[in-house]
Amino acid sequence: MESFGIRLHRAMAERGPLCVGIDPHPSLLDRWGLPDDPAGVDRFCRIFVEALGDRLAVVKPQSAFFERFGSRGLEILESTIRQLREAGVLVLLDVKRGDVGSTVTAYARAYLDPSSPLYVDAITASPYLGVGSLAPMFDTAVAHGGGVFVLALTSNPEGPSVQHARTADGRTVAQTVIDEISQLNGGATPLGSFGLVVGATIGDTGHDMSRLGGPILSPGLGAQGATAADLRVVFGRNLSGVLPSYSREVLEEGPDGDALRAAADRASADCRAALSIGPE
Repeated sequence: MESFGIRLHRAMAERGPLCVGIDPHPSLLDRWGLPDDPAGVDRFCRIFVEALGDRLAVVKPQSAFFERFGSRGLEILESTIRQLREAGVLVLLDVKRGDVGSTVTAYARAYLDPSSPLYVDAITASPYLGVGSLAPMFDTAVAHGGGVFVLALTSNPEGPSVQHARTADGRTVAQTVIDEISQLNGGATPLGSFGLVVGATIGDTGHDMSRLGGPILSPGLGAQGATAADLRVVFGRNLSGVLPSYSREVLEEGPDGDALRAAADRASADCRAALSIGPE
């Protein structure tokens, strides 16, 4: 299989640089006139896939909103992943897993091994047991053409207390994560398979991501307060591989399929404009 980086680069070129989340939050289910139960979540996902599955580069289901319904929720997640694959969209599962040894290996097999019913194109991961602890995820991703997006600079207000802390060599924790992921992508073209999660609401980061060589998932756009124009504030001219991510800004337009498509098209146009690099 082609690497995730190659497939993502092609998808963004063909469908636009946009990721939309599937977040069946109770308030969204209510807004759509659906019950907050497995049947409501299943209907929510089917409407989403029918409306948007064939026009987005990446879709990001949030695993927690399925897990809260136990085995029935995971069954719906598995079904939604299959539907998205049939629509030709890349699936990035937002699980933020992180552990050590056999446990992180099991996570890698659960999400990045094609033999698993939860197999997806890429996952999010937490590096706070050490980036090296995620090695089984990286190895499994390489073996099967998958990707891993590692938390680096997040939008939540509690993040800086950890991410901006200084290590013994003077770098921030976030910069060490950035540098280690950059090494994993060394020499990959046109885009590496290992990326970062950097919030769109954080402003000028003061961190160097210029050597990453991989994708950057940037959530926080729309209802969370950031606009597409903020991407230039966060990333400057290092916009290659930036994958903006919207959720509620698009989802709140449902359940009408035309309204969902219109909202996604507006977001995509805004992102294309913000990420196009003109002359100095």
